[in-house]
Amino acid sequence: MSEAFQVATAAPAARTLIACIDPLLDSAGWDAELAACPDTSFFHGAAWARVLHGAYGFRPAYFTARLAGRLRSVLPLMEVDSWLTGRRGVALPFTDECAPVGVQSDSFPGLYQAALAHAERRGWRYLEFRGGRPLFGEAPPSSSYFGHRLDLQGGEAALLARCESSVRRAIRKAGQAGLTIEFSRELESVRDFHRLLRRTRKRHGVPPQPFSFFAGIHRHILAPGHGWVVLARQAGTPVAGAVYFRHGRTVTYKYGASDEAFQHLRANNLVMWEAIRRHAQEGFTALDFGRTSLENAGLRKFKLGWGAVEHRIDYVRYDRRTRGFAAAADRAHGWHTRLFKLLPDPILRSIGAALYKHVA
Repeated sequence: MSEAFQVATAAPAARTLIACIDPLLDSAGWDAELAACPDTSFFHGAAWARVLHGAYGFRPAYFTARLAGRLRSVLPLMEVDSWLTGRRGVALPFTDECAPVGVQSDSFPGLYQAALAHAERRGWRYLEFRGGRPLFGEAPPSSSYFGHRLDLQGGEAALLARCESSVRRAIRKAGQAGLTIEFSRELESVRDFHRLLRRTRKRHGVPPQPFSFFAGIHRHILAPGHGWVVLARQAGTPVAGAVYFRHGRTVTYKYGASDEAFQHLRANNLVMWEAIRRHAQEGFTALDFGRTSLENAGLRKFKLGWGAVEHRIDYVRYDRRTRGFAAAADRAHGWHTRLFKLLPDPILRSIGAALYKHVA
């Protein structure tokens, strides 16, 4: 996919080239260009696009602005084409936050207009942008979440001191319980984590994403060295785990899971603490905890307990049919969660395998 547009900049002799590109056609070249673009996250890169495309068939449509051949800004979108929920553009599916990068209020309109023109050609119902709401002027948020970010600088003693006393007690308790912590990029460890995830999702009333999705994470992210699956084991049995992605000097906590039968060991706390320690020692400067539903007080408390700084993540949804901005419900809780809690694991797995391509 390649569509190009030219937009005059303030200098008459200079022209900004705006294009719609597919980063999967040249993954290495795309990631190299991103390295010179400010404020990019892991999710702007080709590895995440490969995971989404391979697992669900989502089609990349990344809008870029180049000046004198150099990448200046990026507005990433992926087309979700579903017979159940319609065709639309999302930036990006299954991504907590993926704002346009390298853009200012005066340079954003060109990218945005190119995306709207593409949406018209492709017949998208709407475009959803996950982050960057100030770029849209007075547009109201379609939905909002909490984000949390932890500064990893200052040394281990300072990191521990930032934690709430209850978190420090949980770390000590877990450390005395005989748990072992494993940092792994092996497929079998991903399988162990996915088994824990199925338990956790059922407890929360949510179908699990299929293992094929996590196999893609292993292939495109973990195996090449862009992240870890971290597991806590009790006598060899996995009891808690988390998946982390790495980009630049930031590490992102993407997924967490645990076996409720071992909750008293506080294994989740030890997994997080060991991940914090290791990444701080390796020179990472920030841990991104991802988004939290405004209604999920327990998860919010867990993230704040590490000394993370809280911010707001606003999504913006432009409805192409009404030519206006629309609201979207946060479906983290509802009657469906109560129903899913009652279903056996095989049925939940089948629902997850069939459903996620449509919800994005």
